[in-house]
Amino acid sequence: MKQPLAYVHPEAKIADNVVIEPFVTIDKDVVIEEGTRIGSNATILEGTRIGKNCNVFPGAVIGAVPQDLKYRGEKTTVEIGNNTTIRECVTINRGTAAKGKTVVGDNCLLMAYSHIAHDSILGNNIIIGNASQIAGEVVIDDFAILSGLVAVHQFVHIGSHVMVSGGSLVRKDIPPFVKAAREPVSYVGVNSIGLRRREYSNDKIREIQDVYRYLYQKGMNNFAAIEAIEAEMPASPERDEIILFVKNSKRGIMRGYFPE
Repeated sequence: MKQPLAYVHPEAKIADNVVIEPFVTIDKDVVIEEGTRIGSNATILEGTRIGKNCNVFPGAVIGAVPQDLKYRGEKTTVEIGNNTTIRECVTINRGTAAKGKTVVGDNCLLMAYSHIAHDSILGNNIIIGNASQIAGEVVIDDFAILSGLVAVHQFVHIGSHVMVSGGSLVRKDIPPFVKAAREPVSYVGVNSIGLRRREYSNDKIREIQDVYRYLYQKGMNNFAAIEAIEAEMPASPERDEIILFVKNSKRGIMRGYFPE
């Protein structure tokens, strides 16, 4: 259903039951799937793909060209999954030649005034708090939660099930299953509350805590800690996810926090 005061380019592909409110602008080469609602004054630009049952609130701008001086007009996209909510005045820029696309997965919540820059890849079930700013080519894994006013440096990787405190400046990679806070952003424990909400057992949470004792509490460098974990702890999906994350980190993982 399109209101008469909205503009929809004739080359846009809009499912029959999409709701488009007044003063919306939808450009060419846009695809919007069934059950999605586009709020008034939202702008959906060329190269945007929005999945099913999404809710785009007023003032959001999706698919604008990257704020990257290397961008030369190449054809790129923004791809939004299903059941994702994009609140007021969120901005999501499309990709560059680096990856060709910016991605936000299924069941995500992007709160008001947050920004997702070019070529960033967000997984599923992610929450980005109000006014948080995600720079270019950032990767955020499933079930991560960033509180309000978090600023994430370009090329950073944030692991799954992470909780980042409000106002944090994230310059290093944050490995999975942890809480990150303070300045500089640091390991402050395992995200046990979030893991319990997602039905991780107490035994599994203790196993994850044991892994991080090697990495952050035994005075080892990362290389020695990984060797010790592999030698002394039995393999499991969670143990191996942490090991792989640390081994593959390009920016290095965040420091530990040890109060006097």
